[in-house]
Amino acid sequence: MEKLEIMIKLASDRNIDRVLLEFKEYATEVNVDFDRKVVRAIGRCAIKLERAAQRCISVLLELIKIKVNYVVQGAIIVIKDIFRRYPNTYESIIATLCESLDTLDDPEAKASMIWIIGEYAERIDNVDELLESFLECFPEEPALVQLQLLTATVKLFLKNPTEGPQQMNQVVLNNATMETNNPDLRVRAYIYWRLLSTDLEEAKDVVLAEKPVINDDSNNLDPSLLDELLVNIATLSSVYHKPPEAFVTRTHSSAQKTEDDDYPDVSESESSVNLANGPGSPPTSIYTIPYPQNQQPVQKYPIPQPQVHLQMQPNAPVQHPSQPQMQSHLPMPLNVHAQGQNTMSRAVTGHHSYPQPLPHQNMEVGAPQSNMHLNPQNGQL
Repeated sequence: MEKLEIMIKLASDRNIDRVLLEFKEYATEVNVDFDRKVVRAIGRCAIKLERAAQRCISVLLELIKIKVNYVVQGAIIVIKDIFRRYPNTYESIIATLCESLDTLDDPEAKASMIWIIGEYAERIDNVDELLESFLECFPEEPALVQLQLLTATVKLFLKNPTEGPQQMNQVVLNNATMETNNPDLRVRAYIYWRLLSTDLEEAKDVVLAEKPVINDDSNNLDPSLLDELLVNIATLSSVYHKPPEAFVTRTHSSAQKTEDDDYPDVSESESSVNLANGPGSPPTSIYTIPYPQNQQPVQKYPIPQPQVHLQMQPNAPVQHPSQPQMQSHLPMPLNVHAQGQNTMSRAVTGHHSYPQPLPHQNMEVGAPQSNMHLNPQNGQL
């Protein structure tokens, strides 16, 4: 929607053809509200640019020929404003507009068409028939349509004071003064009745007086508002043409956090963890889950990893020290010669890890030992 407003403001005599071409494509969309705004945008361009008014009317007539109901009604509404902007200039299209009278169901479109008929009644041949088609359901019409019908019949009688328009005018005045509950309609009917019964010439001066020409004031901004919009040129104010405080609500939330919110109570969690670890244990994180009472954590003792020389049997495959050691399920003696220590032999039990013999490796106790030594630096014998 805002794009249409921007295009209207940027429309000029040089780019009006491209703007109208894009508007014409938009008017055939499936969005009814958007199509109506597009048709109104075409009418605003015609009112804004006098040289481009004829081209805008041509586009509106092309849209009327499509016979889309809401597009036709929107075109009639904007053409009424074009007639007020350029009086006695484009009356030749009234015949085309009258062909769509039967399809009008929008109150504003009906009121616009009735205004056109009453304003140019002297140039329409069958004006009596056109107005009678609306008078058939006068009591059920909205107030906007009733007001326009009352004014149109009075104009017709003043321009053509014959028997036919006089009878039609009398019927409308009776309905407007006796069979309606709308005070605006009743008061206007009494004023017209008093004027017509007093002096027709004075009634013509009042009812048929020259009307002021309408103008497009969409680009007219107050100087103070323009200065404020220039300050906020990179914000939505430049789109809405309003100051920020007109559509932005500034709220300051001064909610203060309590001391309990800033420092949560973790005494219970810490105490449970400290009890699980034993007295004198350092405090742990509150996210640490303590061990159950019937299960104690398994303590892990580091096993020293000294640099060793393995005493191998002859013709036995060599196992590099970097290879992972396999766990033995049975206690097994191991001869270890540590650097800087005496050779010792012991049988170790428990959960300690021991080197697992490779396949076809003879590790029997008391086997003859080899004099070969493994160099721990390069892994060579």
